[in-house]
Amino acid sequence: MKKFIVAAFLFLSLFFLPAPSFAGIYRYEDERGVIHFTNCPRDSKFKLYIKESKEDVEQGSDLPIRYAKDSNRFDHLISEFSGKYRVDFALIKAMIRAESGFNPYAVSRKGAKGLMQLMPGTALRMNVVDVYNPKENIDGGVRYVKYLLSLFNNDLRLSLAAYNAGENLVSELRTIPPYRETVDYIRRVQNYYQSYQR
Repeated sequence: MKKFIVAAFLFLSLFFLPAPSFAGIYRYEDERGVIHFTNCPRDSKFKLYIKESKEDVEQGSDLPIRYAKDSNRFDHLISEFSGKYRVDFALIKAMIRAESGFNPYAVSRKGAKGLMQLMPGTALRMNVVDVYNPKENIDGGVRYVKYLLSLFNNDLRLSLAAYNAGENLVSELRTIPPYRETVDYIRRVQNYYQSYQR
């Protein structure tokens, strides 16, 4: 009878014990110096790198965005490439804040990486070899923004929609896709853009 009670207790505890929580991004550097990131660590070598807050989860965004205190650390690069490709500095800074929160190692669930959250295909098109290198990432990202602005006749909202949801979809629809994520993204970038223009 005692064994039965213990077994029943162990069985029931599987249903009532809280599931492990991996709220955040975990980091691990291997012996070759390669840095690995995950949101579901399966090895004790991974250590918490960015903690996801309750607010991040409630926002429902693809990536936990946290406004970095040192948001000016990439201004020299933003200035360099926005000047080189003639794209507004304030716009690029607003996009970086919305995309990655100024975290050069940010990775979204969809696979977008770095400060400007370049998808692998976009990085390849823009000749970005190391997406985690701020200089390369911003260079490629600004060039892509310049291309989108040209493609959509300097329509900022359509260009931002294309950056978020894909240029092919926006080209086909010729309007902003009816996705909450895309609509929220455009609003967020425009709000940051206005604040950086002041």
